[in-house]
Amino acid sequence: MAAAHTPRESAHAAALGVRQALGGSFAAISKWERELGKLRVLVNVGELADGEEEFPDDESYPVHEFPEIVDFLHEQWAGGGEPSAWVERAEESPGGPAPTGVEGGGCVNPQRVAALRRRGRGCCVVAPIVLHGRAWGELYVARRTGEQVFGRADADFASVLAAVTAAGIAQTERLAEARRLAFTDSLTGLANRRAVDMRLDEALELHRSDETVVSLVVCDLNGLKRVNDSRGHAVGDRLLERFGSVLSLCGAMLPGMLAARLGGDEFCLLAVGPPADEVVKVAGELCDRAGELDLGEGVAVGVASTGDPIGPVRSARRLFRLADAAQYKAKAARSGEPVVAGRHGGKEDPVVRLADAPDRRTGPERRRFRR
Repeated sequence: MAAAHTPRESAHAAALGVRQALGGSFAAISKWERELGKLRVLVNVGELADGEEEFPDDESYPVHEFPEIVDFLHEQWAGGGEPSAWVERAEESPGGPAPTGVEGGGCVNPQRVAALRRRGRGCCVVAPIVLHGRAWGELYVARRTGEQVFGRADADFASVLAAVTAAGIAQTERLAEARRLAFTDSLTGLANRRAVDMRLDEALELHRSDETVVSLVVCDLNGLKRVNDSRGHAVGDRLLERFGSVLSLCGAMLPGMLAARLGGDEFCLLAVGPPADEVVKVAGELCDRAGELDLGEGVAVGVASTGDPIGPVRSARRLFRLADAAQYKAKAARSGEPVVAGRHGGKEDPVVRLADAPDRRTGPERRRFRR
């Protein structure tokens, strides 16, 4: 689990480990989604029955069918009690001990018993997974019909494994949150410049290997300084947030498009795969929607795509320079439409020539090309 990069990888590693440790034929990790009132299965490992998938898209169960997950946790842990695992059997063992229950007696859940029988399993051990003193989900391990039934010692061991699993999940979630913060703009919730740089480098590797079309739409939000000076930075932040929502909405028009705030009043869309014409169409929609905002003065948009005649693109810096040059032209002309590099004369296009010219500008204009 320590080597996992995502919560799903962490849950998969945990399921594999607990199945082996408890000698089960099958194991699953599920998460309690409180807002939906469901126990959602994240991963199944081992011998899968009909209808089970290793990473199910939507295998979930209403929590009211498993009251021991809700009622027991709330009632028993409120006073500082410790969670403990219990055993369910598909059939009673003649002369054997009663199933271990959540309160030391019997705990026979008809839904779990029916599921065991339906899937050819003889018994299971269920252990709550607890994070920060609250129920997070459950660890579930089953054995085949005819194999030795889990006992009290197995349930105790499952409780220990659930605690280890909880620690691993907590670490993965902390790392995931750290990564999210590292690659997310805090004001708008969009990706940040670091995320764009990483995705663009990966995209250009694909372009070099199989000529995948990579397109960059660079936007400069007009009127932000005027709004900040006349109405205050809180209103300016609202303009940035509103435009971020518009950018996200337009980015969703093409699959896999990344919407990002580069910093200040600069934003971008990064598309990998769609034809250049489709990206330009989205850029035009972005101009229209930005012009309808009740704050600001629209947006200046420049587009550069490897699908257009812009010459070889061997680095992220070149694609940024081309998109920046196109955006600079759009801003200078107060254009209400995107300016597209390479569409007015190929390599002799004024935008391409501007991007290829020596960088002698100073101040904010020069900053645009220092990528």
